Order: sequence, then structure tokens, then C-alpha cells
Amino acid sequence: MTSSYGRGLPHLAAAVDPRAAGDAGPVIELIQLAERGGLDFVTLDDDGRSVLDAPGTLAHAAPVTSRIGLVARAAGPNAAAALGTLDWISGGRAGARTEGPGAAGDVVRVADAAAGRAGQWADVVLVGAGSPEQAAAARAEVRREAAAVGRDPDGVRVLAALLVDLGDGERAAEPGHGGGGPRFTPSGPLYRGGPVDLAELITGWHSGGAVDGFHLTPVEPRRDLERLVNGTVGLLQHRGLFRTFYPGSTLREHLGVGARRFGAPAEGAA
Repeated sequence: MTSSYGRGLPHLAAAVDPRAAGDAGPVIELIQLAERGGLDFVTLDDDGRSVLDAPGTLAHAAPVTSRIGLVARAAGPNAAAALGTLDWISGGRAGARTEGPGAAGDVVRVADAAAGRAGQWADVVLVGAGSPEQAAAARAEVRREAAAVGRDPDGVRVLAALLVDLGDGERAAEPGHGGGGPRFTPSGPLYRGGPVDLAELITGWHSGGAVDGFHLTPVEPRRDLERLVNGTVGLLQHRGLFRTFYPGSTLREHLGVGARRFGAPAEGAA
């Protein structure tokens, strides 16, 4: 399925990091909500506060989800093995939020552009940008990095990373936010406004070729993810600008990226 503007459909992902420590239950509920919206994947950081680490929490989510990608930030000598186990349990839906090419095995690699030369080894690169022009420049640099090492630039997905505050509901976005563009904050570019304005922003940046999609971090996890799925994604689906079902079952299929060709799997990966 392709959209009317010919670039295919945008890729959408969301962070599901809880605001407070606790068990895996609330996180799993957020992941199930994101899957109902057809998001490509969710990310979960291992902040050291939760009872379960990120791969362990996502391993609990795998049996109660069926399609959505599960991307964990993990570190340490057992990271590759934990991610490999998650990939096996989830049927190929695992990914690693990582700062380098090592210690992730063969799962999908998601990296921040700030990690440096991420286009050389990552499958998905997240860029912080306050305008489509900035995003397009960052995407072009990632694609140059990929081409420099013989990778197909079209095989790397570049997503704009935004904090989203949808607390204003359906009201128009504040000046400097939403329709006027995200505002930079110490935590990264912030969109503040309503779900409809966010849908317009996603459509505009993607249709203009600035990015391949978006990674969105809700300011209020439950509230903002619900408004993202029910409002923004629902509107995009109604307009034919986002999928209504998963055509594949693995994270690589969702993203349209093939098997990794560079480097050997880390030792200990399942």
C-alpha cells in the first residue's frame, strides 16, 4: 500500500518509558496500545529503576503482542544474549537502542544521530530537528554515511525524534509549537498542541522528503500515547496516510530493511 504522495507510508514509533519505577504491567499496557495503532515499534530504556531490565520487560510483552517491534536499550556483557533471546521469543521483532555497532547481535539497530556516523551501521537513525529543513539535512548526512561504506542509503530509515505533549487536546498548537514547528528544549525538540496538528506535521515532513517517519516520546506516557493512537494515527489512517494493519510479522519487515550485511554477530547472541 502506498500513499497518494508517492513516498510510501511514514514509519511511526513511540517510547514507552514509565515515569515511575514499578512492575512491567503498565509498560505492557502501553505497548499493547501502540500495537493497536499499528506503530512500527516501541522503545524502552533500561534506567536501572525498574524491577525488570528493558529486554526482560519486553520479553514479558512479547507473548501478549503479535506484531509490534520491541526495541530495548541494553548494555553490558550479556546484552547481545538478552536481545537474541528477546528476538527469539518475539519471532523476529526485537531491536537494540544502541550507541555503537557492537553488542547487539543481529537484531535491528536503532541509534541516535548524535552517536556519530550511525548511517554506517544502524538500521534506524533518530535525528533531533526543529524544522523539516533541519531534518532533511540530517537525513542527507545519514545517507552519505551509509553510501560511504557501500551500504544502500535507501536501506536506512531516518526518523525525526520529538517529545510530544498532547495535553491541549484538539485546540490549535501554541505559537512556536505544532503547526509552527517544534521548540528546542534541554530534552530535545518538543511538539505541544493537539493530535490533529501533529498529524499535519507528520504528513508535511514526510511528504516533503525530510524524514522517513517519527519516533515520538510522550511527555505524559498514558495520556499522550492514547491521544497519539486514537487521534493522530486514527486521522492518518482515515486519510490513507498510515497503515491499518501489519503486512508482515517481523520488525525488519515493518521497516523494509533487509538482514544486516556488515560485521559479525556478537558472541553469546541467541
